[in-house]
Formats: sequence, C-alpha cells, structure tokens
Amino acid sequence: MLQTFNEKNRDLLVNINGVLIHRDKAGISPFDSAVQGGDAVWEGLRLYGGRIFKLVEHLDRLRSSAKALAFAEIPSHERIIDEIRKTLAANKMTDGVHIRLTLTRGVKITSGMDPRLNQAGPTLIVLAEHKAPVYGRTGLSLITSSIRRFPPDCLDPKIHHCNLIQSILAKIEANVAGADDAVMLDQRGFLAETNATHVFMVTGGVVETSRLVACPEGITRETVLQICRSQAIPHGERDISMTEIYRAEEVFCTGTMGELAAVTKVDGRTIGDGAVGPMTIRLGGLYQERTAAEGSQVV
Repeated sequence: MLQTFNEKNRDLLVNINGVLIHRDKAGISPFDSAVQGGDAVWEGLRLYGGRIFKLVEHLDRLRSSAKALAFAEIPSHERIIDEIRKTLAANKMTDGVHIRLTLTRGVKITSGMDPRLNQAGPTLIVLAEHKAPVYGRTGLSLITSSIRRFPPDCLDPKIHHCNLIQSILAKIEANVAGADDAVMLDQRGFLAETNATHVFMVTGGVVETSRLVACPEGITRETVLQICRSQAIPHGERDISMTEIYRAEEVFCTGTMGELAAVTKVDGRTIGDGAVGPMTIRLGGLYQERTAAEGSQVV
C-alpha cells in the first residue's frame, strides 16, 4: 500500500498565502508555527469531476479546529475557496485530485511556543495532487498498535491538528509488522480508529463504528452513517472491543483519501471469509454515487 510518485505531479504549483510556486521551490519560514511546534490544523479534500465533496463540512471543521486552538485570525470560507480555485486552475486539475489544506498560526517574531509571538497572521497552504484513492480494493491487513489515542481531557480529537506523532508511531508499528495500517485503541481498550481512518464493522447486517470519544469527527464516517439512515440499514455507534472486530462478518475503513476500503485481516485473524463483503460493496457503491452527484463546484 506504499504510495508512489505520480509523474503528473512533477511540476505542481503549491499555493502558500496566495502565492503559487513550484513544488521544488515552495517552503515556509523556520519561524512558522507548523515548524516550531506542529501548531496548525488541516483538512483533506477530494475533487470529483470539478466538484469537491463535502467542501463546506471540511471548511467548517477547519474553522472549528482553529477556533479551539485560539487562532487570532481564521480565513473566511470564501477566501479559502478562492485559493483552492486558483490552485486547481494553475495546475489544470479537474478530477482525481486530493487537496491538502493546512492552516498554521503563522510566523513568529522569535522562536517560542507562546502564541503571542505570532503577529503576522496565519499561513494558508493549498497542496493539490493528482492522487487516486490510496487503498487497494482487495482488502487491507491491520495490526493493533501499542500507541493509544488520547481522550478529550488529554487532547481533544475534535481538534484536527497537525501534530501527528501518535499516528506516525502507530504507522511505524504497522510497517514493521508488514501490515497496511494500525488499529489504535482508546485508554479503556476500546476501538478508536486506525492511524489514518475510521473503522466500521458489520455483524448480523448491522453496521457499527466507535463513538466519538478518542477519534475525530470524520466526514466520510458521517457520510456512511447518513447513507445507512437513508437506506434503512441498521447501524449504530458504541464502544467496540477488538474481540468483536475479530469475529465480525465484515470490517471496513473510511476516509477522504481512501474512501471506503475493506479490511480482510486484523492481528492475523481473517475477517469473515477473507473477501470484500456485500455490505462493504453496497455502501462503497452508494458512497461513489454521492461523490459523483454532489459537491461544491470549484472548476
């Protein structure tokens, strides 16, 4: 599942505070908060046929995260959308694109963690790449990480921040184990998410996922729950133990970068019959119908 270089991205133009610059020359100041302390928030967006799916929801979450971190200035939705449009037009992009939005607290007048040192306004980075969904369609293999997700009283997962060390440590464990990704538990030992996605299981025709205790408010996650409601598919959110994952009929992951991806092995246990299950196929198809028909026009 290791991503590879796409030749179409060789001469990308990256947007940094409204200035478009070749990827090889793009950079931010060593005094920027993202460099100094991971003090930034981010969103991943996907472009389908000139439309960005759930754009407003993503921008709402970006603003919510920046507000929680007490950013003094937050760009308006309109300004961010203008910069996205500018970036896509400059790169002649219309489809099959993943966009990484990063909003940092900005450049400091001197090194230090105190936000009062940030007096120049935020830094907005728009990075758009030609990128298909990153997960294969034949089934992922997961292992359970020793790294736990924080509860809200340690670091609220509703803040979609750029300090991804927990996820990186978990991904290292997955790499060493020869797995695609790593399941991460909360401090009580219940399923939180993987290092990169939310997790659903299917048992007896019921689609279930973990509560929003130690995992972020996933937009693809919520879309799947919306689909279940609209199709009268039994579903729920609750604490889930790994034993329940092992014995589930189906398991799948959700996320903007990978859409819906089946999981066929967890900690050496085969999930179901080891093939992509019918509910995963059904929900994946319904999700693709939505991405093909909905979204904010930006191209």
